[in-house]
Amino acid sequence: MSTSRLLWSSMTLTAALALSACSPSQDSNVTSDTAQADGSAGKTLRIATEGAYPPFNYTNADGSLAGYDIDVANALCEQMQAKCDIVAQEWDGIIPGLLAQKYDAVVAGMSITPERQEKVDFTEPYFANTMVWLTDTKGGFDSKVIKNLTLGGQRSTTPGAYLQDNYDGKDGNTVQLYDNYDNAYLDLKSGRSDAVLAEKVSAKSWLKDNSTGFSIVGDEIDNKDNIAIAVRKGDPLRDDFNKALSEIRTNGKLALLEQANFGQ
Repeated sequence: MSTSRLLWSSMTLTAALALSACSPSQDSNVTSDTAQADGSAGKTLRIATEGAYPPFNYTNADGSLAGYDIDVANALCEQMQAKCDIVAQEWDGIIPGLLAQKYDAVVAGMSITPERQEKVDFTEPYFANTMVWLTDTKGGFDSKVIKNLTLGGQRSTTPGAYLQDNYDGKDGNTVQLYDNYDNAYLDLKSGRSDAVLAEKVSAKSWLKDNSTGFSIVGDEIDNKDNIAIAVRKGDPLRDDFNKALSEIRTNGKLALLEQANFGQ
């Protein structure tokens, strides 16, 4: 595995984005006066997440939402002196819900894609991913020779699109896409698929409780998968989020949240 191609950590984005977003005169300590200047100060921001994509976002047994996305959303709201009202929304309906003004923004491990950019505006990235193959170690899966296999993934994701573009109906392969990764992993575990292509952090999170007989195989696939916050077209809220993102990068808060959630 080539470490030179590891772009999944948002820490790798920190230096470039911080330099481009901050002038030399800016201090890492943000004052109340600075935060109050944001248009979102004092407002309640309704934010949607999926609640079924650990470790980015998931639903606890008591119904509460947790994960990296939730931590980032709360940190940004605190920085902007706004209140966060975070709600769960099924993935397929998450952009339609935003456009229907059910909420103000989406913080849900959402990748920036040209298709989505036609519908919504994105902030600067707050994370970057790579994709990996997750498989049963007894199945003999070879990531360099993928033929006559059933491959799983989540629909409406960059790995799902990658599977469809590169493997579906080719070399005897079948692609099976699911509403969420939990169902994709369940079919892998039960032997109904040969491998799942997923974001590295999702695969690693699942392996924590399913390490016996399963592993990540082959090289990471760097498909320039940048994750950002989605807002409606032309919404000035994007500028507020970008300013707050720059500030929590500079003061180290974003890196701490990443360490806490991903251990990287």
